[in-house]
Amino acid sequence: MNPKLTRRQFIHTSARGAVVIGAATTPFFMGGCTNKRQYDLIITGGTVFDGLGNPGMERDVAIKDDRIVYVGTRLNRNRAGRIIEAKGMVVSPGFIDMHTHTDVQLLANPLAESHIRQGITTEISGNCGSSPFPISQETADEVREYMQKKYEVELTWNDMEGFFQRLEEKGMSLNYATLVGHGDLRGSVVGFNDVPATAKQIVRMQSVLEHYMRGGAWGLSTGLEYPPGSYADTEEIIELCRVVTAQNGIYATHMRDEGDGVLESIDEAIRIATETGVSTQISHLKMAYPRNWHKIDAALEKIEKAHQDGIRILADRYPYIAASTGLSIFFPLWARQGTTKDIIKRLQDPSLDKKLRAHLKEEEVKIGTWKNVVIADVVTEKNRSLEGMNIVDAAKKSGKKPYEFMRDLLVEEENAVDMVEFIMKEENLQRILAHPLVSIGSDGNAVAPYGVLHKGKPHPRFYGTFPRVLGKYVREDKILTMPRAIQKMTSVPAGKFGFRGRGRISEGYYADIVVFDPDRVSDKATWEDPHQYPEGIDYVMVNGQVAVSEGETTGALPGRILRKTD
Repeated sequence: MNPKLTRRQFIHTSARGAVVIGAATTPFFMGGCTNKRQYDLIITGGTVFDGLGNPGMERDVAIKDDRIVYVGTRLNRNRAGRIIEAKGMVVSPGFIDMHTHTDVQLLANPLAESHIRQGITTEISGNCGSSPFPISQETADEVREYMQKKYEVELTWNDMEGFFQRLEEKGMSLNYATLVGHGDLRGSVVGFNDVPATAKQIVRMQSVLEHYMRGGAWGLSTGLEYPPGSYADTEEIIELCRVVTAQNGIYATHMRDEGDGVLESIDEAIRIATETGVSTQISHLKMAYPRNWHKIDAALEKIEKAHQDGIRILADRYPYIAASTGLSIFFPLWARQGTTKDIIKRLQDPSLDKKLRAHLKEEEVKIGTWKNVVIADVVTEKNRSLEGMNIVDAAKKSGKKPYEFMRDLLVEEENAVDMVEFIMKEENLQRILAHPLVSIGSDGNAVAPYGVLHKGKPHPRFYGTFPRVLGKYVREDKILTMPRAIQKMTSVPAGKFGFRGRGRISEGYYADIVVFDPDRVSDKATWEDPHQYPEGIDYVMVNGQVAVSEGETTGALPGRILRKTD
């Protein structure tokens, strides 16, 4: 279907939910229609940015059912059920978060407030090698206990189809698309230890991956810095990406090393893309730790050359200089293999203490000081007071040295400790954000300042990514123009993934729309108090329904699972 409608075409939805396009018997858009309420909603007087990088133009936008049916001028206001006055406001396609970790959180709180209030209308999840399926029998009890304790969500599925069913039963405020996490795929077939996959196991992983992609997953993600994905060699990833290429999907990679080995890791990603032809997305591109900041030129040159050579390659990034992941990342890979019980056993093993201490000492040299690492989230109430404290201060409060403190905290929390680490350079961040081959991704998941998702002090990117780009890097620092920033947030990710009818304000496209004040839009989340909604995002529409009105969520759950098969 060509989503660009002519002025004498109309859209309606059949009883089976299929979009139907036909010739109108009377002029549909400009009068002559006997139906007084021709549109469900008109957004009038705003500056419309189409998402393609073109300058904004004052236009009215009319919505009927779940689609944009007219973009232009001279609309009769009496023909709409609702009018949104947007004078002085920007009207943009809904933001597509290129890199998120929102999945189970939608079952805990389907409003997804920290994201929908940013203007995010579509989440691309399943990143960094992690997806909520397949569930390995080896760790099912462990996962079940964690989900109940962390999110008060009951684990009732073991595959993608079961998870999708739960999402559709619950409903959600925004659209959800997902990749298949290589870590979970490998864990379910090979296990969680540092062993190579056999030829038979690779064939099995290929079969499962193909099944999930035929069922709606958009591709494969790797988290090559995390077990068990880190135990895969390049050849294993190449064989899996052959399936992704055959299904015309995406390979998104949290590379093997984003610090000392960042250039070699980019080479690995490019090699995989070269040998398989897979469309590749480098996740949260960064040069981690001061001793690697100078590698920015070489890193960008490698990506640019690959693009010039015909490799379909992009990267994404969030607008902050701190990263966030599990505290266990500072411990060696050999100590992190197996189940949680296996990991805790190693941390408590006196015979391994010397080796672990030596490794952590090297990590401290790399990061500069443990003051650059802040505890973001724990599971138990016992350690809740440590959230928001840096490692040095938290260790001192606990009467321990930093190494003992981190080791003991991971044991007490059963390896479920999140942290924020300040490891990047602002100048590099600006260059990455402005680069034409980089889109925007929060690398966060939906939370809220209330309820079960209020726990911890998460990275501010959970609340502020897209408003921060628009406020700080467009309006204040002028690193990006408004048309270019919106393009990075809308049509670029839509084009990369092949989302049909999304990422643009154009007749026939789905009515995923954000209305924001360009003079007021800003992030409010801070490192000390991250649970704060942004300002200036006044209206958000998802599939034609208003999910945010005058800056407040409406309770509507119009989101859909976007399947690659759709």
